Amino acid sequence: METRHRPSLAGDCPVDAALEVIRGRWKGTILWRLEDGPMRTSELRRSIPGITERMLIRHLHELVADGILEREDAGTIPPHVTYRLSEYGRTLAPIVWDLCRWGRLHQERRATESL
Repeated sequence: METRHRPSLAGDCPVDAALEVIRGRWKGTILWRLEDGPMRTSELRRSIPGITERMLIRHLHELVADGILEREDAGTIPPHVTYRLSEYGRTLAPIVWDLCRWGRLHQERRATESL
């Protein structure tokens, strides 16, 4: 599958380049869900409360285009499309877990401050 690249907004900053790939309301959650293994589109949608099908498809296509996910279409009717982290995408796993840990600390901090 040919990878299409979106125009970069990151400039020369490597942090911005990394964030550009995972930027989006649902991309972190999608990556987190797929760390456990491949999922069909419908399974992903059910596992992410609040995401619309349109937004899920958009984010999945962007992550495929960036080489983070692999898309497998079984060529059946009804469609059976499965997404999985690519080998390159698996290099994000430690970063996603670090963000998860930091996010939990941040949530706890905010909860403590609001008391």
